[in-house]
Amino acid sequence: MSGFALRVPEHILTQAKEAAAEEHVSINQLLVALISEGLGHRRGLLDLQKRAARADVAAALRILDQAPDVAPDEGDELPS
Repeated sequence: MSGFALRVPEHILTQAKEAAAEEHVSINQLLVALISEGLGHRRGLLDLQKRAARADVAAALRILDQAPDVAPDEGDELPS
């Protein structure tokens, strides 16, 4: 495992210490978990952007045009 010096604003470090204490983990464990979660989220967004760039909107609209025009099931209505 590698080390990395990180400068953190005091108010964020205070929040991290409080969160680590609440979770009963070290600050290091908390920050590694949060960074990992953030990178996973970022990777997911980038994957969605790549997929969206390949999208064929016209084809999707043609498929939607084939859907029957029926009332939604009870409980599935849009809020008014």
